[in-house]
Amino acid sequence: MGTTKKVRFDELKILIVEDQPEARAMLRNMLGELGITQIFESPNGREALGFLDSAFDFVNLIICDWNMPAMSGVELLRQLRTVDPEIPFLMVTGRSDLESVVEAKSSGVTAYICKPFSPAQLEAKLRIITQRMAA
Repeated sequence: MGTTKKVRFDELKILIVEDQPEARAMLRNMLGELGITQIFESPNGREALGFLDSAFDFVNLIICDWNMPAMSGVELLRQLRTVDPEIPFLMVTGRSDLESVVEAKSSGVTAYICKPFSPAQLEAKLRIITQRMAA
């Protein structure tokens, strides 16, 4: 029986891409409660791309809002998938309609969470993502 490498939350290096400062702070606090301390922030997709150009190795998971000025979360996701098809990408959105879910999936999203969400819901999504990262 082989051993499975587990990705621990305290090993995660997360980039939060969210245009609302209050939402970024809420996410940062939720992640901190889970023991995640390596957190980077960007207010939009364009700035996130610029950050990732110089610091891609510093991030192993992206949590991104869908609706943002300058570049939407889906646009960011599509651009990232051309560079790195594997980096885990958690889409945060108020959109729960089937068309939006299908669009996110076809763009290569790893997981999808609808606002508002609880810390327990975020933790559950992160557990699923880290299990995939370890596989």
